[in-house]
This record gives sequence, structure tokens and C-alpha cells, in this order.
Amino acid sequence: MLDVKTQDLEVNMGPQHPATHGVMRVLVRTDGELVTGAQPHLGYLHRAAEKIGENVEWLQYLPYTDRYDYLAAMNNNLGYSLAVEALMDIEIPRRAQMIRVICAELNRIASHLVAYGTYGLDIGAFTPFLYAFREREWILMLFEKICGARLTYSYIRIGGVFNDAPPGWLDEIGHFCDVFEDKWREYVDLLMMNKIFVERTAKVGVISKEMALDFGLTGPMLRGSGVDFDLRRDCPYMIYDEIWQAGAYEIPVGTGEQGVLGDSWDRFYVRVQEMLESLKIVRWCLANIEEGPTIGELPKTLKVPAGEAYVGIENPRGELGHYVVSDGGKVAVRCRVRGPSFVNLAVLEDLLPNTLLADTVAIIGSTDIVVGETDR
Repeated sequence: MLDVKTQDLEVNMGPQHPATHGVMRVLVRTDGELVTGAQPHLGYLHRAAEKIGENVEWLQYLPYTDRYDYLAAMNNNLGYSLAVEALMDIEIPRRAQMIRVICAELNRIASHLVAYGTYGLDIGAFTPFLYAFREREWILMLFEKICGARLTYSYIRIGGVFNDAPPGWLDEIGHFCDVFEDKWREYVDLLMMNKIFVERTAKVGVISKEMALDFGLTGPMLRGSGVDFDLRRDCPYMIYDEIWQAGAYEIPVGTGEQGVLGDSWDRFYVRVQEMLESLKIVRWCLANIEEGPTIGELPKTLKVPAGEAYVGIENPRGELGHYVVSDGGKVAVRCRVRGPSFVNLAVLEDLLPNTLLADTVAIIGSTDIVVGETDR
């Protein structure tokens, strides 16, 4: 009998693998088809965003926020602006708040459409990708009309928004909402309830409630495990509390409908349902928006009063937090960013072991990370 010694095989997934959705590398250790270990390696897209925030003026940092999660730049602009405004004695006009919410929720839909399309692509379904990008293109055209940019906007800014909506813009959004609601049903039938897709995602990559809380997961990653928590409702900012009190939207959570609570299908389900809830929020704003200014009274040279503030908002991928410290000058003393993708990614090290190698792509895809946000 031969005395043969074996050892686990280490496989590099990335940093060029398409399923990592950017330059992220996961070092996977396998014993045959069984994954025995996984370690995410980050830093390939690190750009020192926080340090830049401490070396440029308050308003000059705004375009850098676009580049964290480049699929949700409106939300990034909003999070940073709210943190700076928390230190300032400034009133944000109501019309500006309405436009902010409309843009943030449309951007959430656009971001989830990318998550929907690319997740199907990861698993082998090509058609949903084309459907999702059809509606996303319409949203990008709407953003281009209001601010001139399609991906990195710098539109929501300290004090309000850069400019008012152009004539007919709000009416076109109302038309988009009507069309999108019908298209949303196509998404559900095409992929979400597809038998092959359900078998690839149900009971795969299960994150329990306890595990989700232990790792500090937020957003759809947390709600997919059945934890009913959303910053828009539970730590309200802007006018989200008013919209919630009006009963305009609900918070989707995982139910284990197709497999086990907290599996990859549940996380996908939450994102698809959230698109419909964002649509309801946009419609409420369209019905209640009023005429008025779109930016508050700001000095020409922006100096933020001394102090510190932390504001977390509900980004498409979870809690995006900005911690800013001011000494009363034109530049931040400290600018710290809590990126939800970075925090959510930590769970992979415990989630991937004891799963099949073929399920690795499905599990990583269900975390819906954007590498620009993990590295910053």
C-alpha cells in the first residue's frame, strides 16, 4: 500500500474573475468539490478616499463619494451631504428633500436591476440581464436630464440639490413608474421563480439571524435573514419618517419561502421586492411635491462649525455611514466612511466553508458587493 499524503488545493478566484464583479480576489481552499476555506483579498481598487476627504474642501470631496459604490452615486452624495449638514445650522427646502428622495430611490432601483441581471448572468441565465438593463437605461437617461451625468452625478449636495427638475421631468418619472410596475412582474416570472434558478440558490449560502447580527450585516443581507431593520424607518432621515407614517411603503424581509430562511434566494427576493417598494416611495413624492427652492442658504466659502457627526443611510447594499470631524475650517479634520460592501463581505470567510465549489459563485453573487466601496 502506497503511503500517499494529500493536501487541500488552493484556487484563486479573481481578481479578474467576472463573478467577483470587479478586482476582488477570493483565495478558495478545496478538498475535491468541497470548499474547506475562503479568504477575500482586497485593496486592488484602493484610492485613499478618506485621506482625500481630509485634504480637499468640504464641497470638493463630493465627486469622490460618487466613486465608492458607483452603481448608487446619488445615495453616496446624499449620505455625505447629510453628515456635513448635521454639523451646520441649515434648513433643507422641502422641494429639495422630495427630489433627493426621488433620486435616491430611483438609484436604488437601478442598482438592484444590476444586481438582478448580473446575478442571473453569474448562474448562467443571460436573458434577464438584457431585460434589467433595458429599464436601467431609462433611469440613467432621467438622471442625465436632471444633472448631465449617467453614472457619477454630484447632484445631491450640501444644502439641497444642484438644480431644479427640468420641465416635464417629474411627469416622465410618473410614466416610468407605470411602465416599470408591469416590467417588474416579468422579472419575477423570468428568473425569481425559475425552477433552475431556485434550485441553484435555495438552501445555498444560509446566513442565520444570529450570524447576520454577529457580522454586522446591513441592508438586504440582513433583511434576507429575516431581521426587520431598515434605517429609513428605524433611524429616519429627511422625510422618510413622514412617508412611512403615510403607509406608503413596507420593508421586505426574507421568509424562507423557497428553501431555508437566510439563503441566497431570500437575499435575492429582498432586492427584487425592494424595487417595488422604492417605486411606491417615488410615487408618494410625486403626489406630494411642492414648488419652492432646491437649495438652502449657504455662504460662498463653506466653513463647517467645529464638531463631529455620524450619519448612516440605507444604501442599496446596506448602511453607508459618514463620520466627519470639523475644527471650523474649510477642510475636514477626519472623514471616515463605513462601506456596507466591506462589512458584508466579511461573512464569506465563515459562509463558504463546507459548501460545494459549484455554489461559490452563487454565494458570492448573493452578497452583491461593489469593489469600489470595499476598498475606497
